[in-house]
Amino acid sequence: MTEPTLAELEAERERLYAQLSEVGDFRRGSVTENWRKCGKPTCWCAAPGQPGHGPRVLWTRSARGRKTRGRQLAHGEVDKVRAEVARHADFAAISEQIEEVNEKICEARPVAAMNAPPAAGAEKRGSTRRSRGRNPPR
Repeated sequence: MTEPTLAELEAERERLYAQLSEVGDFRRGSVTENWRKCGKPTCWCAAPGQPGHGPRVLWTRSARGRKTRGRQLAHGEVDKVRAEVARHADFAAISEQIEEVNEKICEARPVAAMNAPPAAGAEKRGSTRRSRGRNPPR
């Protein structure tokens, strides 16, 4: 099997960019449902076999400094946030593919194109020396 050409790799990268632009809204984290007991001995949740009050739906994500941030979701926003978290996985997968293709492009791009000599007729000119007034040019 032959290696893809530079043009093929660039076309693949453009295809991935187009795919990335279609991901839409996304967010990091996870959505979990929690049931809890309130601790009141006369509440129905204190009875054996009762799961407790809930479900309480939380969206959590890691923040800077290795902290975890979370927020309780309202009933109406649970499906929206779950879909956004799922789209983050799509974003991450496509981003990883873009990284891999870019590495291949960097390896495939010829060195001569990056270090090409100046075009014919283009001479290197130094900067002009300007006097600051105190020390005239020598």
